[in-house]
Amino acid sequence: MDKQIICRLRDINRAIAELEHQFSQRFELNINEAMLLCTLKEKGELSSGAVAEALGLTASNASKVIVSAEKKNLISRNLCKEDKRQMFFSLTAFGREKIETLRNEQIDLPEILKAIV
Repeated sequence: MDKQIICRLRDINRAIAELEHQFSQRFELNINEAMLLCTLKEKGELSSGAVAEALGLTASNASKVIVSAEKKNLISRNLCKEDKRQMFFSLTAFGREKIETLRNEQIDLPEILKAIV
C-alpha cells in the first residue's frame, strides 16, 4: 500500500477525532447520538436493528448509542402494538429541539475534511 495513502488516512482520522471532541464539547452529544437524532428526524420511528443499519453500527454499538440518547431524554422507547417484544425508538420533544439546533448551527470542519464532504 502506498505510504501517502496511509499518512493521509492518519490525518483524516485525527481530524475526525478532533471534530468529534469539539462537537461533543459544544453540543453535549457525540457524533453517533447526533446521527441517531438526524436519522429519527428523517425516518420517524425505528427498531434497534434499523437504527444499527442506518448508522452503520453493530447491534451492540447501536444499543449503547440508544441507551445514551435515552438517558439524555432525546429519544423514547415505544412498544410495537402488534408484537410487544419489539421496541421502536422516536424523538422526544427535547430531541426534536436538539436536532433543530444542530441543523441551524455552523460547524467548522477541518480543512482536510472539507475536501471530502
